[in-house]
Amino acid sequence: MNAFRAQFGGRLAADGGRCLIIGEVAQAHDGSLGMAHAFIDAIADAGADAVKFQTHIADAESSPLEPWRVKFSLQDETRYDYWRRMEFTEEQWTGLRRHAQERGLLFLSSPFSLEAVELLERVGVAVWKVASGQVTDAPVIERIARSGKPILVSTGMSALAETDRLIARLQELSSSFAVMQCSSIYPCPPERVGLNMIPFFRARYSCPVGLSDHSGTIYAGLAATTLGLDVLEVHVTLSREMFGPDVASSVTTRELRQLIEGVRFIERMLAHPLDKDGAAEELGQMRRIFTKSLAARAHLPAGTVLRAEHLTGKKPGVGIPVGRLNEVIGRRTRREIRAGELLFEADIEA
Repeated sequence: MNAFRAQFGGRLAADGGRCLIIGEVAQAHDGSLGMAHAFIDAIADAGADAVKFQTHIADAESSPLEPWRVKFSLQDETRYDYWRRMEFTEEQWTGLRRHAQERGLLFLSSPFSLEAVELLERVGVAVWKVASGQVTDAPVIERIARSGKPILVSTGMSALAETDRLIARLQELSSSFAVMQCSSIYPCPPERVGLNMIPFFRARYSCPVGLSDHSGTIYAGLAATTLGLDVLEVHVTLSREMFGPDVASSVTTRELRQLIEGVRFIERMLAHPLDKDGAAEELGQMRRIFTKSLAARAHLPAGTVLRAEHLTGKKPGVGIPVGRLNEVIGRRTRREIRAGELLFEADIEA
């Protein structure tokens, strides 16, 4: 567990640090290098920690027989054609990584083939992300584990037994990793987000945990943060009017900023548990202003035996507290007390 956190300078939430927030671009750039760079700037401006892409090499991972998940593209005859259009050259990937680093972002990209792993290893990624569909791709898993870099494991399509086998293998290889709760539904309804899996994975694998959210809202990420989230990944779009299959499951860059502000606010709350007694003591002056003291309803001569109808409560709370009314009933006044005057301990006999 500690190895993964150490590679992030101990800043992960479970160490009292910050949740690592990743803006996922995926294929939202639609094959445009300029758009990919625009996403880097937008995600950095929102305050995220990392930007993530997906590296697809059509000839290495697909064939013309691959079916569409959703037939959204009007210019690509097959899914294979789409992956080809999404490809960047090694030089272009290097430029994206350099741009991300210049903007203070960690650069991530999910590889979908061994060739993509080798490409990204040369380009330089800070962290590997094993996509949901890659959990059973043993050659890819083995290769990225040998790199020595931390690994984010998505569980979106995995049965628990599959995740168990992968984590066991990563432990055998002494890999540092975090397990990401994910539901591969686009967009994901609240009933399927699965927040219960976050503490479950932490206990089961003794590792940092995260949420890869496809709800298209800020709500799931905020709720997950209250559970001590280490990593949060959300898909990002520049506008809900953009083209692409992931727009409905993405947050806008404006919403991303709001999400990040909310996560940081929640982290500060969690890091400072409240001492109610101490807080009440600190608010002593305010308590005196807003609480009440016992006061005379009418003129009370010296020696009056106090009854309930003699007294009322009035601000400020600098005299005998109104809550002690029953203790005062039956005691005598030491002095004359005018109507409306507050009562103090010295004004009544013990």
